[in-house]
Amino acid sequence: MKRFYLLVEGQTEETFVRDLLVPHYSRLNLFLTPILLSTSPGHKGGVTSYGKVKRQIVRLCRQDGAAVVSTFLDLYGLPMDFPGRSDASYPKHGSGRQKAQFIESRLAEDVAEQNFIPYLAVHEFEAMLFTQPQRFAAWSNSTEALQALNAIALAYATPEEINDDPKTAPSKRILELLPEYKKTLHGPLIAFDIGLDSLRNACPHFHDWLLRLEKFAS
Repeated sequence: MKRFYLLVEGQTEETFVRDLLVPHYSRLNLFLTPILLSTSPGHKGGVTSYGKVKRQIVRLCRQDGAAVVSTFLDLYGLPMDFPGRSDASYPKHGSGRQKAQFIESRLAEDVAEQNFIPYLAVHEFEAMLFTQPQRFAAWSNSTEALQALNAIALAYATPEEINDDPKTAPSKRILELLPEYKKTLHGPLIAFDIGLDSLRNACPHFHDWLLRLEKFAS
């Protein structure tokens, strides 16, 4: 049995981990516990500063040294005080995956805990929903919106490359076409309908993160 604590950005990621990842990995004797990021006393969810995130990561790493601690945070909207975010060598013109890997590497160096595995979703959780845009049909009767979502998905090599501009990030695109979309309700349900195998096949950075966790199954 191996324990994992996943520090998640919001309720959407918390539900996704609980409903899709936890049942899957429990069969491999890997036990995942999502922990909602605390931003201030009485408030949870969202990333406001690196200092608050680091304190929670370090605390989790040290309170259970036999467990693995990871993150499930969005690359999109990540505060500029995160390690590597404002470095001159940050690959701002690179792919989303390159950006995430760069910051994850700096994050691991700064936290400096042996049982820590950083992960940043590229560019945010909603990107994965573009793996199968047709799954939105269960929640919308707008043929035009569904066609537009599919066109967006086809325009990129992977859903993770749908970009991080405030006007064109995955969640912004979805909300523009489907104003009725509710992140915490529809997001995890659509991801569940898509299925873990399809999400992994379409999203290589997400897949690589899970491979790192799965190494502990042996």
